[in-house]
Amino acid sequence: MGRPFSHLEVRDIIIAWVGLGLAFTIALLGGAFGIQNPASAGLGAAPLVFIIALVTVGSGFVLHELSHKFTAQGYGYWAEFRMWPFGLVLALATSLIGFIFAAPGATYISGTNISASENGKISLAGPLTNVGVALAFLPFALYFPSDTFFGELGLIGTQINIFLGLFNMLPVMPLDGAKVFHWSKIRWAGVFVPLLVVFLFWIGLF
Repeated sequence: MGRPFSHLEVRDIIIAWVGLGLAFTIALLGGAFGIQNPASAGLGAAPLVFIIALVTVGSGFVLHELSHKFTAQGYGYWAEFRMWPFGLVLALATSLIGFIFAAPGATYISGTNISASENGKISLAGPLTNVGVALAFLPFALYFPSDTFFGELGLIGTQINIFLGLFNMLPVMPLDGAKVFHWSKIRWAGVFVPLLVVFLFWIGLF
């Protein structure tokens, strides 16, 4: 049996993970406004926020991509993650305005005669993993006060993973949602609509 991960894949996952963690750290600290006004943004806590971002984004992002990889391999296809340098730069640039275009890379799949059903299921595995990770963080957000480390970890972990799941389910190529939508519009709506409702409730629009 060969290596489950190539050295190149491990390198790309680590770079994308750290880059996305930095982007979320900048956004959580207020973006460009926070950088210009360090006192109001609490930049003294930046290392702690970075650690929280790495844990929450790391679990959501890495497990998201690994779910694509292992689902594809379960169908007998080759699959490896590759970072997207422009996507990383875009994530860091958009973090300055407080909204992150989170597309630092993707799991590339190779095989013959991949059906729409298989492609849809492989794509759906990622956002569903984010839902699972969000649910894992939710008890921390509910049990611990929001001004404690574990409370903030739970709150940010839940929010970020709901956001990652929702963002990736947008029916726009090359995001997962486009492939799920092509496979089954009912299954796409069954995941996208609840995520959208939860997200809108969370940000106070409902």
